[in-house]
Amino acid sequence: MAIIKVPVAPSSSMNQDRVVSGLLKSQILHLQEAELRLPAKYQTNIYIHSIRTERDAGEYIRQVTEAIHSAHASRLRLIKKRKPTPTFEIAAAAAEPRDTRTKKAPAKKKKKGRK
Repeated sequence: MAIIKVPVAPSSSMNQDRVVSGLLKSQILHLQEAELRLPAKYQTNIYIHSIRTERDAGEYIRQVTEAIHSAHASRLRLIKKRKPTPTFEIAAAAAEPRDTRTKKAPAKKKKKGRK
């Protein structure tokens, strides 16, 4: 497999006071949709339109990610505490289907009678 060398990003590329880009705004909207599906106690209640800088965006993303992980972990603990419900194996066969078509009785032959 070929090794691909990735150049080191210049230190000037990291600016947390930079205005949020369109891509980051889109990601924030998607995260908000995910956050609103969480139980109320895990929601951050951060007004996303107040996020102006990459620092604000990073903080919001961190809080929502932690909330999602916490909600998932508590759900797993709840599931593990439950007793398993008993399951029953049923060995049954369906009855043979009845033929519901009407059957005509075979026609009787007329006997020629003696006179």
